Amino acid sequence: MTPEYKIMSKPKIGIIMGSKSDLFVMQDAADVLKELGIGYEITVVSAHRTPDRMFSYAREAAGRGLKVIIAGAGGAAHLPGMVASLTHLPVIGVPIKSSNSIDGWDSILSILQMPNGIPVATVALNAAKNAGILAAQILSTADDAITKKLISYKENLKKKVEESASEMGDV
Repeated sequence: MTPEYKIMSKPKIGIIMGSKSDLFVMQDAADVLKELGIGYEITVVSAHRTPDRMFSYAREAAGRGLKVIIAGAGGAAHLPGMVASLTHLPVIGVPIKSSNSIDGWDSILSILQMPNGIPVATVALNAAKNAGILAAQILSTADDAITKKLISYKENLKKKVEESASEMGDV
């Protein structure tokens, strides 16, 4: 039985989280991917509560055409590392400060401290937007259209800073 996922156009990036309560953070990854016109799917996959679902998701991801997986988790935060152990795809971990978290450090260290051979790229606490941008950058190495969108995206960031400086009377 294949789990169902919320899918946006032809997904190249999978966004998963350990609990629906993590969506408030993980939605930022979906939003930036949507802005960049990159298809994604998003669903809940718990390493601890639904290990069979996690195994299926990780093992079938490449076969469904995914190129990168973004995995967010709080607390013990085993989801990114366990998924990385089951697939050859790059996995980007998003540590989430959850209600049972120790200021988020438990999540950060659980994702960051992976053993050699099972890498997980790790972004800052609750930084799903950066995970989405990093996933797009990974895809851009083989897709000129995404490269152009990222260059434009970063130019817009630069313009916003310059506008802010100008509004403050900065030279």
